Amino acid sequence: MSQNNTNILYVGLDVAKLALQLHLAGRFHSLANDAKGHAQLLKLLRAHPAAHVVCEATGGYEQALVRALQAAALPVSIIEAGRVRYFARAQGQRAKTDPLDAAVLSKYGAAFKPAPTTPVSPQQQQLAALTQRRRQLIQLRTNERNHAEHYHDAFGLRQTRQLCKILEKQIVQCDKAMVTLIAQDAQLAHKANRLKAIPGVGPVVAATMLAEMPELGKLNRQSVAALAGVAPYNRDSGNQNGIRRVNGGRMAVRCALYMATLSAVRHDRILKEFYLRLRAAGKKPLVAMTACMRKLVILMNQLLKYENFQLAN
Repeated sequence: MSQNNTNILYVGLDVAKLALQLHLAGRFHSLANDAKGHAQLLKLLRAHPAAHVVCEATGGYEQALVRALQAAALPVSIIEAGRVRYFARAQGQRAKTDPLDAAVLSKYGAAFKPAPTTPVSPQQQQLAALTQRRRQLIQLRTNERNHAEHYHDAFGLRQTRQLCKILEKQIVQCDKAMVTLIAQDAQLAHKANRLKAIPGVGPVVAATMLAEMPELGKLNRQSVAALAGVAPYNRDSGNQNGIRRVNGGRMAVRCALYMATLSAVRHDRILKEFYLRLRAAGKKPLVAMTACMRKLVILMNQLLKYENFQLAN
């Protein structure tokens, strides 16, 4: 839906597990975060054709709502929660309630005019769910192995082995499901094949990148590095030059990039030479690795952005 920025009515929507708090044209509305509440929300918004909903990312509780808004062709922007909180504090607002948060989101929209969040395909949604499930299984396996270090009885150790086998089997099932899903979608399959052409990037890393960063191939170099959480930020003041550090970004993407880079710096000639050059210049291993991760995600973005872009031999 195209809108004239001067006529847009930014609508703040605070999302919780069970409830929604709407700030619409100066009035507050409390709704349930379920199908019935979503229908009521759409009815309220249809009375305001220029409405543009602004909400925070809330760990998944907003997903069904966002899909309903996008299906109704209503613009909605999902904003990082930390940005909204800093915006509220900059206005001197330290109190935090659901109605206050909804009002702050309305003000945030009016101040920054965020672009609508791009809808993702059902296949993309399913792929994201599979990668999330895989991460959960890996975390459960790691937790169980850590617990097992403190077991000294045969019963506890036997249960740990049995549980880890079950978790490993389900991880493999997730891997196969991701590969199958990608193969069934021509666009995803093409993108995955482009990414897997990079040394160190296997099917799981390619699937994770496509699921967790659907913007890949549509960004510039600075934006893709920032979104992946591998962009260094200056910390300078006066005559003092602080250490540049990475900050923010998507953790799942950063973890996938790290695993891919561990392999790439061994098997990719260009990335290996880049890593060794940084180490020879006195950079710490983690700093050099992060620089390689940044180089890798920029390469991925270039491969998906330009069809005629080819990897160097």
